[in-house]
Amino acid sequence: MANSIALANKFMPVLDEIFKRESLTAIMDAQTKPINFLGANEVKVYKTSVVGMGTYSRANGYPTGDVTGTWETLTLASSRGRAFSLDRMDDEETLGMAFGTLATEFIRVSVAPEVDAYRFSKYASWSGISSPTAAALSTAAEVIAALRVATSTMDENEVPDGRALFITPTLLGLVEDQDTTKSKEVLSRFSSIVKVPQTRFYKGITLDAGASSSAGGYSKTATTGRNINFLAVHPSAVLQATKLAQLKIFSPDDNQSSDGYLAQYRLYHDAFVYENKVSGVYAHVKDS
Repeated sequence: MANSIALANKFMPVLDEIFKRESLTAIMDAQTKPINFLGANEVKVYKTSVVGMGTYSRANGYPTGDVTGTWETLTLASSRGRAFSLDRMDDEETLGMAFGTLATEFIRVSVAPEVDAYRFSKYASWSGISSPTAAALSTAAEVIAALRVATSTMDENEVPDGRALFITPTLLGLVEDQDTTKSKEVLSRFSSIVKVPQTRFYKGITLDAGASSSAGGYSKTATTGRNINFLAVHPSAVLQATKLAQLKIFSPDDNQSSDGYLAQYRLYHDAFVYENKVSGVYAHVKDS
């Protein structure tokens, strides 16, 4: 098994780098608070609420205020994985390219898009976030107006600067093509702007169980799934938790099922919006 451990240790840093490069939500990973899920599939996050100030009395001093502390439970729900087998001769006859590119392509083509889609869907579906009536946006004027409402809403809710805008390339293109003061001003209100293909930008996705070797991945939920136009997120409002991202690689000599390389990848993760920071997420969703 020593060869397997060595190969896994060699591949994991590469796969982590590829995921961070290909994932569109990875920009918020480092900005979320570290949460320890060790030994459990849920953690409790402490949150505090306090009352405002009262009138100070020279006779009685400070008015007493209540402090309320509650525990918010976060439970991991997404456990995904896949195993691939590649015959020793298939790899040898492609000069080692077949197995060498398998893991990296899997992360780039399958893992990163699914993780993004899962996170976007969770955020857009979260109870209590800001979200206007679902509607299509077909003109630059409509997009600019919708973005202005979003920024104004977040300003009124005292969401700090540093917000990220996730938006489809089509809608961003409409705004950029205007080349007006209004379009530039509304986009400047976001610290980062990320173009998200519609194929991973849904409110409501279905994860395929992948019971057969030709199935798997995710899709927009039939009937109830909706396209997301744009999503404004302050990174401090969300938690992108990964408890396990593990790659195991077995050489043909270690693989007892066949004379081939065996790669097994498992990802145990989830995404959350903090209850007291729901105003830090604004989702504009299409009506279809």
